[in-house]
Amino acid sequence: MAAIRLGRPPEESMDDFDRVFAAHFQEIHRYVAQRLGPDHAEDVAAETFLTAYRKRDRYDPGRAGVRTWLYGIATNLVGKHRRTETRALRALRRHDPPSADPGPEERVAERVSAQSLRPALAHAVAALNAGERDVVLLVALAGLTHDEIAQALGISYGTVGSRLSRARRKLRAALGGTDPMGADHVRT
Repeated sequence: MAAIRLGRPPEESMDDFDRVFAAHFQEIHRYVAQRLGPDHAEDVAAETFLTAYRKRDRYDPGRAGVRTWLYGIATNLVGKHRRTETRALRALRRHDPPSADPGPEERVAERVSAQSLRPALAHAVAALNAGERDVVLLVALAGLTHDEIAQALGISYGTVGSRLSRARRKLRAALGGTDPMGADHVRT
């Protein structure tokens, strides 16, 4: 009789990479699109899975689930594009959103693009240091828990909490006291 692990999904294996790709590509693609915009999402998401495939023999299911491991790889690759991300967020601050009502295609693109953030929030997120920005965006865009973020970024649980706390305080101050993440975004 197989033991059932409560509270965690069954461990995935990197042995069936086609299944891993099918199960997680869309989610990783969405996360990358929200971080870098749709122009880079396809390439970075594909690079995430190429990196995972090349390093599949180094994957340790005892350290993190496949999903969390993939988010860690994607976040590292997003880091390589950070200057582009920061420039786009700062450029958004300088420009008001278009006044014309966008069509359905534009609305969909805006939702998945980091460029759709309000200018003040975009500026505040861009002003965070890289570690704080990664933690905030893994909570807000990927919905990862503190444990999953710690595993994905290779940092301690406490570091996740302190980075998130500092980032929320900075974002709140930049937005005049408004908490952009709200209590419902914090999962521990």
